[in-house]
Amino acid sequence: MSAPVEPFVVAVPDEVLDDVRQRLLRTRWPIDVGNDDWRYGANRAYLEELVAYWLDDYDWREHERRMNRHAHFRTTIDDVPIHFVHERGVGPAPVPLVLTHGWPWTFWDFEHVIGPLTDPAAHGGDPADAFDVVIPSLPGFGFSVPLQRTGINFHRTAGLWDTLMRDRLGYDRYAAQGGDWGQLVTSELGHRHAEHLIGIHLNLSLPLDFFEAALPAEEDYAPDERHWYHHTQARMAHATSHIAVQSTDPQNLAYAMHDSPVGLLAWLVDRRRWWSDCDGDVESRFSKDDLITLAMLYWVGESFVTSARFYWEARNDLWKAASTGTPVVTAPTGIAVFPQELLVMPKAWMERYYDLRRLTYMKSGGHFAPAEEPAALVEDVREFFRPLRAGR
Repeated sequence: MSAPVEPFVVAVPDEVLDDVRQRLLRTRWPIDVGNDDWRYGANRAYLEELVAYWLDDYDWREHERRMNRHAHFRTTIDDVPIHFVHERGVGPAPVPLVLTHGWPWTFWDFEHVIGPLTDPAAHGGDPADAFDVVIPSLPGFGFSVPLQRTGINFHRTAGLWDTLMRDRLGYDRYAAQGGDWGQLVTSELGHRHAEHLIGIHLNLSLPLDFFEAALPAEEDYAPDERHWYHHTQARMAHATSHIAVQSTDPQNLAYAMHDSPVGLLAWLVDRRRWWSDCDGDVESRFSKDDLITLAMLYWVGESFVTSARFYWEARNDLWKAASTGTPVVTAPTGIAVFPQELLVMPKAWMERYYDLRRLTYMKSGGHFAPAEEPAALVEDVREFFRPLRAGR
């Protein structure tokens, strides 16, 4: 018998908030010489500024109230606790759409797309473009905790999402969108569960066997897109350390991150700065409140350890194709390429790997598309799914 779907309210106990405050006050700061440009990692002076704001001005309860304006639920699938937001669309025929985040993201990175996707008329759009939006927290992330079993990776998560959408929520067919890990979960849905998918939309493209696959060589790109090869080489220089640690021995890192909110903040903020389209000014994309709420969502659920293990589980249980042939991802696919994304694949590869129906090169934005450029992402999602609605 399947576990019920039950309402969930974000309500962190006072003692958790008191504890994090005391830990912040007791921070033992390391020296940080010659690091104004963040070349060694997160800059101490900026972190001290963030921590002062966290202690004196930040109000977690206000962010709880914002989160609780939406309908949250929890269920359990295969002994995996799953938290998700489920907002019904306002329109003649809303399409169910599951949005999947990545690392170091949370479900809350989709905050600013929920309203425009569910109620387009209230945001200057056409009610015919409405979606029923489902935003799960990845297993072991956010409020999908505690994850007390091993073996859960992105391709197993795709199966959990299919069960969530079809068996728990009753949608026969549905759409999917994602970036980072969410791109891999979504691509696996489009590969292994394509018969249930109306289509998928991605804001990153990676092969599902990415732990084994080599990055494309310069000659794999057409002459007019060779700049994407050099872009990828430069951007990936700041996108490998977390993969090395979190796919090899994540538990060692977790002891520090679980114990120190400043350590956790540094690990997350450094990646927000390097991976977004901010030109070194992280607050041009994310406010202090955004950055601290990100850290708090990892802290209050005690989820860093299991979020980091998501890498180990993927590396040590490698993806295997359900079928051979081309394209690998057979669900209709739309891809939005944001100019400061970490990795941009050749167009020819995308055309072979997916049933590619739409490819959009965006004007601005980086790795955290729904948080950085929510309006642009929403518009591309609407445009992509519009012709697929009739055949749903």
